[in-house]
Amino acid sequence: MKKVLLHTCCAPCAAPSAERLILEGHDVVLYFSNFNIHPVDEYLKRLSHARRLAEKMNLVIEEDQYDHDVWLKHIQGLENEPEKGARCRKCFEFSLARTSQMAERLGIPAFATTLTLSPHKVSRIIFEIGAQFPRFVPIDFKKQGGFLRGIELTAEYELYRQSYCGCEFSLRGRGVCPN
Repeated sequence: MKKVLLHTCCAPCAAPSAERLILEGHDVVLYFSNFNIHPVDEYLKRLSHARRLAEKMNLVIEEDQYDHDVWLKHIQGLENEPEKGARCRKCFEFSLARTSQMAERLGIPAFATTLTLSPHKVSRIIFEIGAQFPRFVPIDFKKQGGFLRGIELTAEYELYRQSYCGCEFSLRGRGVCPN
């Protein structure tokens, strides 16, 4: 059994991802690190439901300190990029770097991200970015019916299912997504 730190973007994506890892024999620790989420009320709601999921699945959850301004500085100059563009790449890089650091700090040999569950995220890009981190495990959680399983588990566990990826820039125009 290998211990895996699972970067958790939200409870609906974490539920089927964690379930799959557990069924594969892994010991899963959730890691809620989402500096991109705005406004703070949205962040707190998602965190609350990630905690609920951890309790329902009897998992440990580690929580990063929220600092949206640090994330805004990281993506500065990319605010007008379209969804799936350079801003998203930079955001993925930010989250995966923080998760890599936490895995190292906790002595967890591997980490993955729930970001690959969403049909609105390009897993190949996430894997390209993740490849720079030695502990990263490229798992496409949307495979094997993961997204649909997420919908089922969201209803079963009564989890909050948000209507956008999290950042204020994704709320503009067509960027709204059901994850």
